[in-house]
Amino acid sequence: MTVLGEGRVVNAEAVALDVRPARLGSRALALAVDIGVQAVLVLFLLLLTSLTLRALPPSLVDEALFDTSLRLVIVIVLLGYPAVVETVTNGRSLGKAVVGLRVIREDGGPIRARHAFTRALVGFAVEWPGLLLPLVTWVVSLGTMLGSSRGRRLGDLAAGTMVVHVRRPYSWQPVPPMPPALAGWISVADLSAIDDRLALAARQYLSRAYLLREPQRSRLSRELATEVADRVRPAPPPGTPPDAYLAAVLAERRRRAEGSLSAARSLSDQITTGSPGTGVPIRSATPGPRP
Repeated sequence: MTVLGEGRVVNAEAVALDVRPARLGSRALALAVDIGVQAVLVLFLLLLTSLTLRALPPSLVDEALFDTSLRLVIVIVLLGYPAVVETVTNGRSLGKAVVGLRVIREDGGPIRARHAFTRALVGFAVEWPGLLLPLVTWVVSLGTMLGSSRGRRLGDLAAGTMVVHVRRPYSWQPVPPMPPALAGWISVADLSAIDDRLALAARQYLSRAYLLREPQRSRLSRELATEVADRVRPAPPPGTPPDAYLAAVLAERRRRAEGSLSAARSLSDQITTGSPGTGVPIRSATPGPRP
């Protein structure tokens, strides 16, 4: 694994992964949700344990058994909950799912049971709740997260993992307007073969093109323009840039859709209100006097 920066890694297959590491704020919020879930689990298991102990003969139940059961419940919840849940859900506890986080390996791959257990064990021992000098280990863990370029805590360092955002904030830009030089050509073009899937792909590209780098941007632009051109007749003027071509097609498609929708609404309004010129007379529900 090669680290290119705090948000980019190259995995063993030489694929560059662009990730957004989770920082202290989002991870603290996810932890708060998980603590709430764990508190509910502890109460439920304690109630179940209490009912079970009461059902046993009094000669078998003493204070030592009750204390052992209490500690066992706490260990199961605080250690077992994160280890099992993150293993089953591929790195997403309930708190992380709510906040939009996921635990991954340093190389970008999914975590396994050993990673989840190591994170849970280190967290249980020295982070939260912390069995060894809690206040000291809390400060050390907090300093580790703040000092790490990718917000990694002690459990992440021991397990070789990191926590990343799975909801990436994209800044969508408006699609470019109709190029004036193509307005005459596109107004008579047949766009009926362009389906919603292809139109959505072209729109997403135009709204995010500024985020792409060369040569990927040019290649994607040409591929989309070629796919659209196979379904549009007549062909555009020679030398039309792919981005301008896609913008013209989307603008004309949107204009035609808005025109059809406006005409349908107008006809619907005329029919339902009985306006003149619809050719559909609307009769009163209450018959008038006969002549």
